[in-house]
Amino acid sequence: MFTGIIEEVGTVRGIRTTAGACVLTIAADKVLEDVRMGDSIAVNGTCLTVCRFDGSTFSADVMPETMRRTNLGLLQSGSKVNLERAMPANGRFGGHIVSGHIDGTGRILSYRREDNAVWVTIGADLEILRYIVEKGSIAIDGISLTVARTGQEDFAVSIIPHTGAETTLLHKKAGDIVNLECDIIAKYVEKLCGNRKSGGITEDFLAKHGFM
Repeated sequence: MFTGIIEEVGTVRGIRTTAGACVLTIAADKVLEDVRMGDSIAVNGTCLTVCRFDGSTFSADVMPETMRRTNLGLLQSGSKVNLERAMPANGRFGGHIVSGHIDGTGRILSYRREDNAVWVTIGADLEILRYIVEKGSIAIDGISLTVARTGQEDFAVSIIPHTGAETTLLHKKAGDIVNLECDIIAKYVEKLCGNRKSGGITEDFLAKHGFM
């Protein structure tokens, strides 16, 4: 599990591709301090497993399903990526629950500065937008952010200076593709409600069980 609080920005050093998968090698510093084989590191919000490492880089296998769902297939040597180690049991929960399992991608539509903040508007498919609510949480390229506005075809977040300086988001441009992970709680609630034999959570169900 991750929190969406990015620890550092790494640099892609190598990409070895096969028919539908690849091996990423990423140069990093902080996330390598206590790294072990098999550790989980989120790369642009995508949970990857360390399969090799040395003093300055780590490598991870990326399977075809991950390539289809994320923007990792668009990376090139020299690309900057957001990095976060899995949350330790004694760590602070500074962001929100992030699994590292990407729901899909969105496209940056625009940037707009407002005083010390920058508004970023991102277009996404309805299958993703259905889980995004105003003032809820969203992970964009692994960054835990608060949804500031929702629309029929897009949503917007407002980036403070610290987040802008410590992540890759403000270094991208309109048209770039970003990884999106919706709030996992919304997905579980939808699944549980939809599977109830009673036909879902209705006013009658709530009244019958003392909630109304």
